Amino acid sequence: MASLRAFGVILQKLSPNSVTHNCPRLFHLHRNGLCSLSSLAAQASSSESKMKCRGNQMRRIWMSPVCMGRRSSKIAGRKGAQDAKKAKLYSRIGKEVVSAVKKGGTSPISNTLLAALLEKAKELDVPKEILDRNIKRASEKGQEAYIEKIYEVYGYGGASMVVEVSTDKINRSVAAVREVVKDYGGKMADPGSVMFKFRRARVVNVKASDVDKDQLLTISLDAGAEDVIEPPEYEDDTEEERSERYYKIVTSTENYSGILSKLREENIKFEPDSGSELLPISSIEVDDEAMDLNKELMDKLLELDDVDAVYTDQK
Repeated sequence: MASLRAFGVILQKLSPNSVTHNCPRLFHLHRNGLCSLSSLAAQASSSESKMKCRGNQMRRIWMSPVCMGRRSSKIAGRKGAQDAKKAKLYSRIGKEVVSAVKKGGTSPISNTLLAALLEKAKELDVPKEILDRNIKRASEKGQEAYIEKIYEVYGYGGASMVVEVSTDKINRSVAAVREVVKDYGGKMADPGSVMFKFRRARVVNVKASDVDKDQLLTISLDAGAEDVIEPPEYEDDTEEERSERYYKIVTSTENYSGILSKLREENIKFEPDSGSELLPISSIEVDDEAMDLNKELMDKLLELDDVDAVYTDQK
């Protein structure tokens, strides 16, 4: 199976009709407003630059213009993906609750770790019944505490992946991850060979159809956001698909609560992260075939119960 996928990638690269896409644009955000727009493909003389400045402190805002094709490879911003992400969030918090109760008991008064975790769950809008269920589960005979692990993976087309795992059986989790990676054409990487390509940050997801872009930029800036990532657009998007696109507000841990509070004040719906996310320091371009194969590999990894998240540096 893996050899067939790899052969497909080679054929794609040799094809004279293969196309690569350069989509990202970069907005610079000054302390008091949106400052400049420069396309990363701006070597072309026809590229335009817009500027609207009100100050001298600058932050970066990554935006994505309309991209051609790749309909089968739309990973981010789809309802199914968001629902799966929410399910993974609840599962991850549940595991953390079990581990906290195992270490310090069921009382938040005496168990400061559990108290902090319950406060975090409240911030992330985790339903109370999930917390109660896992507190009870931690007391069941045979239930072990969960351990967090990270596995690093090479995908197709030079893309890299980081797999975050929380498990009560290390041997089971590593065997399951290795099996999926092997079956779907990836390769396990040595520790540290992929992680340096990512940085950890707090992220807030806001549905594009729920907010005005300029309003979101202003709110994010005032609350201390570092970046705002706009999802890509595709020329063959349906109305339903456009309605499931999400902005990502990137910020530090210190400013995270402030951004959530500001969004609530403005009655803007949002989806929090699971405590943090890994963002690529730089992204790489892969062809359509490699992108499809990487998506399939990531989807299969996310189907594993022990896997909490999978991150990639492909565009």
